[in-house]
Amino acid sequence: MNTIIEGTNFQDGCILLVDKPLEWTSFDVVNCLRIQICRALGVKKFKVGHAGTLDPLATGLLLICTGKKTKEIDQLQNCDKEYTGTLKLGATTPSYDGETEESQHFNIEHITTEMIHQAARQLTGHLEQIPPVFSAIKIGGKNAYIHARKGHELKMAARPITIHSFEITEINLPYVSFRVHCSKGVYIRSLAHDFGKILDSGAYLTALRRTKIGNYSVEDAATVEEMKKELSEIQVGEGV
Repeated sequence: MNTIIEGTNFQDGCILLVDKPLEWTSFDVVNCLRIQICRALGVKKFKVGHAGTLDPLATGLLLICTGKKTKEIDQLQNCDKEYTGTLKLGATTPSYDGETEESQHFNIEHITTEMIHQAARQLTGHLEQIPPVFSAIKIGGKNAYIHARKGHELKMAARPITIHSFEITEINLPYVSFRVHCSKGVYIRSLAHDFGKILDSGAYLTALRRTKIGNYSVEDAATVEEMKKELSEIQVGEGV
């Protein structure tokens, strides 16, 4: 008995909640499930898309839309998000996360627990955020990260964002864990970078997990392997 996709009608459109694995791109997930769905439907092509990119080094909730539900992708992308993660104080990387090597190092002996909580409070509310150069934002018709990986100098424009809450959940210096509830368009990597600057130090993201998109929660999501297994067991045309 299918438990994850039981009764799902891919033709009319559905939203699948997937827990994206580490080092997979969002497109990897879409492509993998599209192949499985096409096999289940007995077709060569079928509309499948995702509502909000997750970086390869991030895990967590990815909404996969099929069929007519792909028309709702823009609406879903506009929803608030929730993330949990960990940052490392005392160093920075060009990508603001672990994709690139540490390039600068800073003293953290002056940093206190109260300073860490104060920095989180300063990064709460309506803010202007500069996206990382290692991002998918288009610059001259190409993704910014393509230019960045070639060593090109880029000037990223600040964007308005809202951080509804920034909760510090654990401090084990040089690592600080957190939970963030935010608007669309927030780069948590940039938030980590700005966090370090406020503390007169440096910081970069070492772990990130998306836990919510609007009313959807990762607690209700299935792994890619679970999805693949159930889709592979469907007979062509059965329940789809």
